[in-house]
Amino acid sequence: MEELNVKALAKINLGLDVVRRREDGYHEVRMIMQTVHLFDRLNIRRISSPEIVIHTNRTFLPTDENNLIYKAAKLMRETYDIKDGIDVELAKYIPVAAGMAGGSTDAAATMYAMNRIFDLGASEERLKELGVKIGADVPYCIMRGTALAEGIGEELTSLPPMIKCPVLIAKPAISVSTKFVYENLKLDENTPHPDIDKLISDIKNKDLHAVANDMGNVLETVTIDNYPIINDIKQKMIADGALGAMMSGSGPTVFGLFEDDNVAEKAYESMKESGLAKQVYLTTIYNTRWN
Repeated sequence: MEELNVKALAKINLGLDVVRRREDGYHEVRMIMQTVHLFDRLNIRRISSPEIVIHTNRTFLPTDENNLIYKAAKLMRETYDIKDGIDVELAKYIPVAAGMAGGSTDAAATMYAMNRIFDLGASEERLKELGVKIGADVPYCIMRGTALAEGIGEELTSLPPMIKCPVLIAKPAISVSTKFVYENLKLDENTPHPDIDKLISDIKNKDLHAVANDMGNVLETVTIDNYPIINDIKQKMIADGALGAMMSGSGPTVFGLFEDDNVAEKAYESMKESGLAKQVYLTTIYNTRWN
């Protein structure tokens, strides 16, 4: 195989809890991860020269070793002693620095594609072991679907697929530092923790209303205080018919779950007209692995 075109799927967090701060500075988490049908496209082509070449439709993105695609390709070449290089054409649509694992999913797609193009025979588990060296979200982005993530996010347990439903996504015109959010997170007796086990039960029972009601993200305690527009977007989605709305990851992206396609489409138009968000997408829960 000389060339492969792959979709790099975005993720949302249906639940995000931080259990504790570890001595090494990392935070131990329990999260429910879910892929949605919002994606970047990567066309990856084998080339004879030993280079990693990246082209993209977003001029502000780095195309050198500061890009996770580059890091993933370099790791695969070094691990498997690959002599040839790759040329990557990245069509970027997932919002950047948005709590949706846009960089991590591009890295995962690169590893998946190189495994096939170079006929490496690496298992999914092996790719996940390598992926964590690039970032904590990369193993999940290799796995996809509905999953419980623990540890620093790399300990994954597959869950029954989340019920398919419309998902409205809105990112305001702000940037949020993940480092800032975690450094300012207070974990004490007053911290409101989501019930991750209850959420898992809701997903197993295919109860969309219960999932929407029990969603929770402990990082909102930091991000919303500093960026009130995130709460404005949440309340707008709920007023427009979302069963529930929540910030994904460390933000600033907000997503809403809907039961009805028509209601979701009207909410999408309403959000665009509101001016609250710079990027607005209407997509769906997506559980297909790789295609």
